[in-house]
Amino acid sequence: MQRQALVWKRAGLRIVFVPTMGALHEGHLGLMERARKMGDCVVASIYVNPVQFGPREDFSKYPRPVEQDRALCRAAGVDVLFCPTSLYAPDDSTRVVEKSLSLGRCGRSRPGHFDGVTTVVAKLFLIVQPDVAVFGQKDAQQCDVIERMVRDLCFPVKIVRAPIRRDLRGLALSSRNAYLKPDEYAAALAFPRILREAVDGAPGARGAEKKARRLLAAAPGLKTDYVEWAAGRLCAAVFCGTTRLIDNVPCPQRAVRRKIAKVASVPIPARHRA
Repeated sequence: MQRQALVWKRAGLRIVFVPTMGALHEGHLGLMERARKMGDCVVASIYVNPVQFGPREDFSKYPRPVEQDRALCRAAGVDVLFCPTSLYAPDDSTRVVEKSLSLGRCGRSRPGHFDGVTTVVAKLFLIVQPDVAVFGQKDAQQCDVIERMVRDLCFPVKIVRAPIRRDLRGLALSSRNAYLKPDEYAAALAFPRILREAVDGAPGARGAEKKARRLLAAAPGLKTDYVEWAAGRLCAAVFCGTTRLIDNVPCPQRAVRRKIAKVASVPIPARHRA
């Protein structure tokens, strides 16, 4: 992969990179479509990174539909699909650590998670040699941390954030949505609605935080992990059954009197239709 990337670089071609953990859905395909318009060569990676999973998290159960993912990448116009078996030597002992933006939000409830994210993304950037890398805004904290890493370590990579993609009923697309049973999916629909309601007309960011916590606590089938305002967005994570979902919406620090615009929607998966 690195040799091919260097051949492209010497030829003056622009490489655009979409890193994923597989189990691809319409949100990932949107990232690839965006990448296709931004450069000459599109590289996608599929690597379920063991270092970013905690000891009680779902690494072994994480979905890995490899052949389906390959077909989707071909259809999306990906030039190279990079699927390493492992990116860690048996005696691996080096980590890339971000010590500020990674501490709150998901970093508080998933200790060490972002050390795994920054380490694997740094490895992938060095291998793929991208000019541009495209990430989804759903993982807002991940975007914040990676942008900081790129700045602090002087990676010559432009980070592009793609808007959150949702299904027709508003739930942010995620590979983990596949874990939701029909009744859990129905309960999860309240999550994005509550975040939008909390922001709409709230007395600033702190007011939105408090309102979101109150509404989520009263929502059947949802258990709040955190609600936190950061970098102009109201971010939250909830458990729906055993599935952990994250989402975020724009939230100015001061009061706002307008409704949040609807985001792009895609069809509801057949397994979740009533």
